[in-house]
Amino acid sequence: MNEWNLGLIYASYDDFLKDLESFPKEFTAVEALKGKLNTLEGLLEYECVMKKIDEQIEKLFCYASMKYDLNQKDNKAGEDYQKVYQLYNDYISKTSFIQPELLANDKEQLFQFLKNDKLKKYQFKMEQLFRSKDFYLDAKSEELMATYGAATGGFYRLYDKLAVSDREGVIVQISTQEELSLNESNFQYYLGILPNQEDRRIVFEAIYKFYEEHKNTFAGIYDGIMQSELANVKNRGYSSILESHLYHNAIPKEVFLSLIDTARTKNGPLKEYYALRKKYFNLETLHTYDRFLSFAESNEVYTYEASKEMVLDACKVLGEDYYQHAVKALEQGRVSVHTKDGKRTGAYSTGLYHKGTFILLNHNDNLDSAFTVAHEAGHSIHTLYSNENQDEVNANYTIFVAEIASTFNEQLFLDYVMKHSHSKEEKIVVLQQAIDNIVSTFYRQTLFANYEYLAHQMVEERKPVTAEALSKIMTELYWDYYGINLEDEPYKNNVWAYIPHFFHTPFYVYQYATSFAASLAIYDAVKQNPKENIKKYLAMLSMGGSAYPVDIVKTAGVDLTKVDAFMAVVDRMNELVQELKQLLGEK
Repeated sequence: MNEWNLGLIYASYDDFLKDLESFPKEFTAVEALKGKLNTLEGLLEYECVMKKIDEQIEKLFCYASMKYDLNQKDNKAGEDYQKVYQLYNDYISKTSFIQPELLANDKEQLFQFLKNDKLKKYQFKMEQLFRSKDFYLDAKSEELMATYGAATGGFYRLYDKLAVSDREGVIVQISTQEELSLNESNFQYYLGILPNQEDRRIVFEAIYKFYEEHKNTFAGIYDGIMQSELANVKNRGYSSILESHLYHNAIPKEVFLSLIDTARTKNGPLKEYYALRKKYFNLETLHTYDRFLSFAESNEVYTYEASKEMVLDACKVLGEDYYQHAVKALEQGRVSVHTKDGKRTGAYSTGLYHKGTFILLNHNDNLDSAFTVAHEAGHSIHTLYSNENQDEVNANYTIFVAEIASTFNEQLFLDYVMKHSHSKEEKIVVLQQAIDNIVSTFYRQTLFANYEYLAHQMVEERKPVTAEALSKIMTELYWDYYGINLEDEPYKNNVWAYIPHFFHTPFYVYQYATSFAASLAIYDAVKQNPKENIKKYLAMLSMGGSAYPVDIVKTAGVDLTKVDAFMAVVDRMNELVQELKQLLGEK
């Protein structure tokens, strides 16, 4: 069965509805905690109440969001998701008094209480809380801020309605007179196989025209999200929107700025790769829709089952324990495999502390899809190690650390495929995949992070947020990073509207690049000294969210406060490009 078994979360839909109906009653127990969080007895009651309510809201939210993602055109699933989302906002509002009340304690006295066996698990979270004390408000103000959650969250849902629910597939005719039925999930596949550049342009514009037609609405939604963030910054006293996303996890601003400076200025190998593409495919002008063309063809079909077995085989080099975690991550009922109408695009791994992990894919039987299986399995393996070694309070790792395990697993899979590729053509295909992964994970995500930084600065400086202004930023960045002029490519400058992370999780994407740099460094260390460094790596996966993310990465031997990790990616990109040129016979 290549579909999620939602029965692993709730035995039946009726059980979900019962939980949904009963959940508001739990707020009574939460309300009863007010005024009690300054005594040992009160904190023990807090531990008991919050353990139950957190587990219940996690189950409700995970089930509803997963069911909705299977078909975002299912109105009933959408209604259930909105109900749970509203409940979640109510939960945020009802629990908003907790942090101010905890912060009102004498820190030394509070940490004496936390020596109790049942409360020890809160020590790091309380340390983290007190670190951010200056940015928390009094209980009444926190409750007031929380009531706006549903309103500001409406911007995210509005984006989904416009970008997914209100979209229809399009049919285009290409030069061969063949008609292609296109959607968000399959258009990149056609960009990779159509030999005629004009046909690629037709396919690309058929998809991106939607963003051109609705660019002002998308800009309005994005402005609403950024204005909400700015309001939060002003009310809490952060110096900038960027700081509001970095401070809680103690991520130095220099890490972010060093990343975008390195990727934007040390992009020689990237531009050399694109120059190679332009020459090899005999293109007068290289467009972004030409980047999916393959230098070589392979007859290999990467079905999901074949991809799964290859990923599992690749994981064996880290030992039996890691392999068994991979098997568990890819069990039947835990992976939604194939593309379907209405299904959320892309891929992700999710999960619940007590119910295990789940993976969403849109598998297309190509090499890229196989790498995606490896990537998402890496996330799930990380979650399994974390859940097994940490309590429910410290199991959730931060986004900053999250992408290390996924991209590490990609490196495992890359080496496995290269080792088992016997022809020159297959090696070229895999080598291109490795280079394109660096382009998409390091350079492209950093470009997007650079865009977010500049777009949010525009809001902070009270400049008007318009589709034209946002597209201008993208045009300048594409020229700086890639040497591609978007003025020659209608609609592509609206790519900011195409990226859901900008709307759902601001300042998320830069962490793909930092994680990739860390995983590459860790992977190299594992290859050089497997016995010692596999232990370090698995120990890092097992830490969950029990320490600050930069410190967690350091336990595996990588310091992201230094530029060395980022330059290692640049050097690796250069090595791979030179190897590809040699295989292609290019000097």
